[in-house]
Amino acid sequence: MPQPTTQARPTGCPGYSETLPREPESAAAARRLVRVALVVWGLDDLADDGALIVSELVSNAVRHARRESIRLTIDRPGAVQVCIGVVDFSKVPPAPRTSGDEDEGGRGLALVNELADRWGTELLPWGKRVWAELHGGGGA
Repeated sequence: MPQPTTQARPTGCPGYSETLPREPESAAAARRLVRVALVVWGLDDLADDGALIVSELVSNAVRHARRESIRLTIDRPGAVQVCIGVVDFSKVPPAPRTSGDEDEGGRGLALVNELADRWGTELLPWGKRVWAELHGGGGA
């Protein structure tokens, strides 16, 4: 089982990344790292939405991806802007679905769509990165 590794980037665009095991418990570690990054950057107002979004992105990767690990990335492309991404080894893009009142799941991407300013999928040679962007403090 891969061990979680956290890495702060020393140069360029500020950001954090962590490799996590592809298991449900990784959502808690992802929420913690998102909260830490946002507090360090003074974007506390985005912490609750960021934690919910990363939970949904990690849950989708755990449920649908292949291999034993996923990668969390948290970047700060602007002063009041953050981009949260989850990289996995599946090339199948996430597809929002309609859930009924009695369904226990299937609302994750609708929640991401509601909370994020933008979100999308970037195909990679080995899989994909699903990302969500948040703006805080009267941001862009």
